Amino acid sequence: MTAQTPLSQRPLVDTFGRHVTYLRVSVTDRCDFRCTYCMGEDMVFLPKSEVLSFEEIQEVIGAFVARGVRKVRLTGGEPLVRRDIMKLIETLSATHLASGAIDELTLTTNGSQLSRHAQRLAELGIRRINVSLDTLDREKFTAITRRGRLEQVLEGIAAARAAGLAIKLNMVAMKNVNEDEIIPMLEWAHGEGYELTLIEEMPLGEVAGDRVDTHLSLRSVRDRIAERYTLTRIAKRTGGPARYVTVEETGGTIGFITPLSHNFCESCNRVRLTCTGQLYMCLGQEDRVDLRRALREGGREGLDAALERAMILKPKGHDFVIERRSAPAVGRHMSVTGG
Repeated sequence: MTAQTPLSQRPLVDTFGRHVTYLRVSVTDRCDFRCTYCMGEDMVFLPKSEVLSFEEIQEVIGAFVARGVRKVRLTGGEPLVRRDIMKLIETLSATHLASGAIDELTLTTNGSQLSRHAQRLAELGIRRINVSLDTLDREKFTAITRRGRLEQVLEGIAAARAAGLAIKLNMVAMKNVNEDEIIPMLEWAHGEGYELTLIEEMPLGEVAGDRVDTHLSLRSVRDRIAERYTLTRIAKRTGGPARYVTVEETGGTIGFITPLSHNFCESCNRVRLTCTGQLYMCLGQEDRVDLRRALREGGREGLDAALERAMILKPKGHDFVIERRSAPAVGRHMSVTGG
């Protein structure tokens, strides 16, 4: 009779048989932008005392890696605005990436701080990043972000490319906002050697305006692109929910993230850690497990027990729907859970 595998070594498998191998970690809820679909205009951010320390983030990530997580993505808010963030990335790189314990350490950014950090990120073994970019129109960019400068972001993207980082642009597709820019963005991105992923707006948090007015189904967008270009579906997987096609005429790829028009939950391998230590097993559900409390009260054993509870709570899928005057699917803003 073989001994039972200790909790600290068991793979993380939910009740539907899905292995959790991808952890997204929000290192801050703060951001230097206020994107209209992500935040309220007058956001009140958390006091620093409530945010996980770098040591606690390292401990939690270590517990996940020991149990089979192979990919870690740092998010925010905007991750690169957290003070001394490069010290955390240096430690994670040395501890998990250089040793081969994880396959990839990456981040999602709005690009505003990339000019300062891109070269160091590449030196630390980060090979690709996601950059949020919804428009190439300067006035529209300022309107969407409420305070961002397009030139600053484009300079950051150029610095990342010069440092050798592969770049995937994330574009939230919005009716009557930027839908006329989708094909021009595709052409520009592929011409520069960047991938492009289109994302349907998600009903998270109270924001200005009614999301019904801006919701754009990516099914119709794909049909529109296919009228001009030859799209070929490919089996590309990056650990996330996107489904990819190649554009034969440009040689580039487009990803589609469709939480409303095409649910992608059947193969979900992801969980999300907020900057306060709350683990959400689904972006579209409110169930969570307090890993900060588990760690502070029970150490590694308490953390592993909490991860077991999380796997039991992980739902089969989200229930996103956008209807006029309806409340958001969940009350928290996207910036709370991590973009």
